[in-house]
This record gives sequence, C-alpha cells and structure tokens, in this order.
Amino acid sequence: MQKPATQEEFVTLVQEHRGMLHKVCRLYCYSEHDRQDLFQEIIIQLWKSYPKFRADSKFSTWLYRIALNTAISDLRKQRRRIKPIDPDHLPTQLQDMQYSKEQEEQLQLLYAAIDQLTEVEKALVMLFLEDKSYDEMEEILGINQNNLRVKMNRIKEKLRKITKDTAYGTGES
Repeated sequence: MQKPATQEEFVTLVQEHRGMLHKVCRLYCYSEHDRQDLFQEIIIQLWKSYPKFRADSKFSTWLYRIALNTAISDLRKQRRRIKPIDPDHLPTQLQDMQYSKEQEEQLQLLYAAIDQLTEVEKALVMLFLEDKSYDEMEEILGINQNNLRVKMNRIKEKLRKITKDTAYGTGES
C-alpha cells in the first residue's frame, strides 16, 4: 500500500494531466461507458506503476506512455479484462471533465475524423495536439524522429482529405 503523501502527490499529478487521459479514452473508445472503463483501467495501471516512476522523464511523458500502451493493448484484446483491485486502495478524488454542448459537438467532429486513423496515427495526432516535441514523441512512442515527421505529414494530409470528404458529404462546400 502506498503512503498517504504519495497518494496525494499521485492524485495531484493525475488531476493536472487528466485532460490527456480523457483524450486518450476518447480516441480509443466509442461509447461513454467504454471511455469510463478505459479511464479506470488507465488509472489502475498508473497507480500500480507509480512507485516505479523514477522521474527520468517528465511525468506527462510517463503518463502518456502508460495511457497509450493501456489503450492500445485494450483495443487489441477486444475485451475488457480489468483485474480486480481493492477499491479502498485507489484514489477517489479524480473527476470526469465536463464540456458545453457546443464543445461536445466540436469534439465529436474532431474525434470522428481522428477515429478513421490507425492506432499509432491516433496516438501521434494526440501528442501533436498536446504540443509535444518530437523528442518527447520519440520517447513515448518509441519511433525515431525522422519517421515521426514523415508519419505526421502523411497524417495531416489524410485528415485534410477526411475533413474535405466529410464537408462535401454533408452538402457543405
């Protein structure tokens, strides 16, 4: 069991970066229920791994790596296998983010376009939107920077095409 100061520190750090976690969940899950399940699984994995966090990298880099690995692994398994853990040992102060109706609609459009990307492309877009440097992306994803730059250019072009097709498909020109 973790000491109380460590738990408070963990909760504070995760609260500061919870937006990243929600973005990961939105990218890899379709329904709100699945997003909540994935969010919970990511928190469990972060909590289990937190004692091993050595601060060799930034907390956000470490958090991204665990969140993305958890989301991708979960997606590949095609089923939820949350290992039982005593709820008394999990931080309970973490809350869900709330959006206005307009923000929610814009997010749905953005995520619909991103949803058409591959798993790795989704992760790269999210890191790009979070203004992560190519150094940080390389550390998180384990892909060298030259490949990341090439992939990012291809992804941008792919998203342009998707959004253009969507606009024409809805009668907007």
